[in-house]
Amino acid sequence: MFLFIAMIGVLAFSCNDKTQASAKMKAVEESYDKVAKDVVDIAIGSADHTTLVAAVKAAGLVETLKGDGPFTIFAPTNAAFSKLPEGTVASLLEPANKSKLSSVLTYHVLSGKLDSGAVIAAIKKGDGTAEVKTIQGGVLTAMMKDGAVWLKDENGGMAKVTALDLAGTNGVIHVIDGVVLPK
Repeated sequence: MFLFIAMIGVLAFSCNDKTQASAKMKAVEESYDKVAKDVVDIAIGSADHTTLVAAVKAAGLVETLKGDGPFTIFAPTNAAFSKLPEGTVASLLEPANKSKLSSVLTYHVLSGKLDSGAVIAAIKKGDGTAEVKTIQGGVLTAMMKDGAVWLKDENGGMAKVTALDLAGTNGVIHVIDGVVLPK
């Protein structure tokens, strides 16, 4: 009987240690999740945006996009970049094409923070479309189609917004399934 009670005590102590360790791990994870991230850090943390992150680094835009902002970024996924003609991404990442890459990337960025509610309100106010000026200087046209927000670039290319309102300390990211291109 004494042996049985001693074993229960050891198990209870062991379980208590695991419970405490689990609680400590959960506290660390929660505090990590609460660390403020800017729009660049959000993209870096996404496995679906490695091409975008590489492009932002190659264009020398990391410091700019880590700035105060606020920014609204329409962030193409890796799959979106893969839809471009073969060799396009590799060509844009070459140092000789840095200004062209910068132009393409800044065409995906707006000055100011436009969450999904503001975008949808602008579309409704514009009777179905809303033109937004990018920091590149070009224009994107936002519209609703099949219950989703779509962007139309100056060449007629389309990209669907697939994830909304990824909020950062200096702006917001909306994920898109295509790369929009300036004229």
